Amino acid sequence: MKFSTVSLFFCMATAVNAFAPSSTSSSRYSSSLNMASGVERNPNFAKLVGGYLFPEIGRRRTAYIEKNPEMASRIISLGIGDTTMPIPEHILSGLVEGSSRLGTKEGYSGYGPEQGIKDLREKIAKVLYNGIVSADEVFVSDGAKCDIMRVQQMFGSGVTSAVQDPSYPVYVDTSVMMGQTGDIDDATKQYDKIVYMPCTAENNFFPDYASLPRADVVYFCSPNNPTGAAATKEQLTELVNVCKERGSILVFDAAYAPFIRDPNVPKSIFEIEGAKEVAIEVNSFSKYAGFTGVRLGWTVIPSELKFKDGTPVKQDFSRVMSTAFNGASNIVQSGGLACLDPEGQAEINSLIDYYLENAKMLKQAMEEIGFKVFGGDNAPYVFVQLPEGKSSWDMFSEILEKAQVVTIPGAGFGPGGEGYLRLSAFAPRDSVKEACERLKKAMA
Repeated sequence: MKFSTVSLFFCMATAVNAFAPSSTSSSRYSSSLNMASGVERNPNFAKLVGGYLFPEIGRRRTAYIEKNPEMASRIISLGIGDTTMPIPEHILSGLVEGSSRLGTKEGYSGYGPEQGIKDLREKIAKVLYNGIVSADEVFVSDGAKCDIMRVQQMFGSGVTSAVQDPSYPVYVDTSVMMGQTGDIDDATKQYDKIVYMPCTAENNFFPDYASLPRADVVYFCSPNNPTGAAATKEQLTELVNVCKERGSILVFDAAYAPFIRDPNVPKSIFEIEGAKEVAIEVNSFSKYAGFTGVRLGWTVIPSELKFKDGTPVKQDFSRVMSTAFNGASNIVQSGGLACLDPEGQAEINSLIDYYLENAKMLKQAMEEIGFKVFGGDNAPYVFVQLPEGKSSWDMFSEILEKAQVVTIPGAGFGPGGEGYLRLSAFAPRDSVKEACERLKKAMA
């Protein structure tokens, strides 16, 4: 049967009309879009105050640019700790090789072990821990931030957590999401049922956990984000001993370990005697090798660490990984292996030296302006103490307006961060130099 063009057009029009809603059905459809489901919202999410810190910084930066479009090209970011240097040649070759293998019959691989490929787990244990942990205690993942939430999932809603104040927001926010906390106190800006461990200039940003209420889980980051403080061996020994006495589990965030240059500052909590009985360590290649967008990290859970009933903690964490994770990308794990080659380690050291030089410049500039400054020696962050009574969000806005430099207000890291500003060294050298000059001019 043949159709004319007219007939075909008529058929198409009829079909379209058949699916076009009438005004009545259109009204019903529109109403259904506005109708809520019958599912109750998770009440824990209602406890969260505002948005997550770093997207909020991005929102305010975007709002400033929309209001001042002529300033868009002048913006320099010393805000979020996102690496800016290209991935070095040898490490990149590992990623390329891992990708190329997938295009061959012999090299193709599908799902891998959820805990990470054997070669990478062994190499992490050997190269980064000098054999003080074993490969079966290493769990490879897509980053430390993700692993903190997985650790929270393992612990569940019934634990009490302790956090440094100020601290990386993920520890608090995931505690709230998991239902471990009460509501936030509007006066103190602290959540009920979280133990806040004050870290101030007066105590060298190291908490006195022994003088505070006991917590089941203690989150501790060194070198610290945001303060830049790096805990000494003596300080960490004290923390491990208190956790052991109290039966607490210490979750040690070592994401900035490669920035440590002081020989008295441990790069791993497992350098401390007795730590394997009380500690979990999370880490990441993000700051090591510019993998912030590539995504590769790991968590170490020693066989000695056990729950109250004697169950090995790593057994339950392995179950979380097996259930909720299909393993890190095989391409990315190939890049991780390259990071741990001698050539890769040399490239990482070069990257770290670059960012530490940036930190030195930022610290010096802020000191020349007249501020008291912390961090920047064994860490990529510079923590600037503001004049008495000066709001950190107000200072953030003032610097953005006057110098077009994005910083991070200390209040975003908890109430203990109010009165401080964090500067990140993760920026191109020319941008850091320009930012220093602008800050001196704008804030002199």
